[in-house]
Amino acid sequence: MMRNAKLIAVALLGASVSGACATKGYVNRTVTTSVDQERLARVAGDSANGRDIAGVRSDVASVRTDLAALRNDLTALRTEFGARITAMEDQVKFDMPVHFGFNDAGVRDTDRAALDRFAKVAQKYYPGAKITVEGFADPAGTSRYNLSLSKKRADAVKDYLVQQGLNDALLASVGYGEARLVKPGAAKDAPGAELNRRVTFVVEASDVGTVTAMAAESAH
Repeated sequence: MMRNAKLIAVALLGASVSGACATKGYVNRTVTTSVDQERLARVAGDSANGRDIAGVRSDVASVRTDLAALRNDLTALRTEFGARITAMEDQVKFDMPVHFGFNDAGVRDTDRAALDRFAKVAQKYYPGAKITVEGFADPAGTSRYNLSLSKKRADAVKDYLVQQGLNDALLASVGYGEARLVKPGAAKDAPGAELNRRVTFVVEASDVGTVTAMAAESAH
C-alpha cells in the first residue's frame, strides 16, 4: 500500500510538472504572439506615417506651385490691366478696368482682353465659386434710371463671361446705380466720369480669399 501511495505521489508530481511546462509554453507562445503583433502594428504604423508624410509633402509642393501660378496671374492682371484685387476670408473682389460709354451698356472692344483674362483666372483658380458682377453708373439721370442702366451693364458683362466659358448658374448680376462713386459728382463727359461707369467682380467661396491673400503676400 505504501508502494501504491508512492506511485500515486510520483504520478501527481509528474502531472504537476507536465502541466507547469504546458502552461509555461502557452505563456511563451502568447507573449511571442503579442510581441509579433505589436511589431507588425508598429511597422504598419510607420509605413502609414511615411505615406502620410509623403502625401503632405506632395500637397505642400502642389500648393506652392498653385500659389506661384496664381501670384503670376494676379500680377499680370495688375500690371497689364490695372486691376485692383482685394482678398478677404471667403471673398475676393476684382476692380477691373471695364468701363462704359455715357448712357451705354454695351461691352467695349477695348475691354474684352481684360474680361478674357479675368475669365481664365476664374476658371483656373476659382472653379465652382459664385461670381457676382456688380454694375455702376455715373450720377447723371435719376437714381431709378441709373439702377436700371447699371444692371444692364452687369448683365452684358455676365453674358460675355458665359461666352468665355464661365458657368451661367454660378454667375449673378446686380446693379448699384450711382452708389460707391469713384469720382464723386463726375458725370457725362466730366473728367473721371468714365470711372464711375464700371463693373466689379466678387468671387465667393470657402477659402478663396485666404488662398488669394497667400498668393498676394508671397509676391512681396
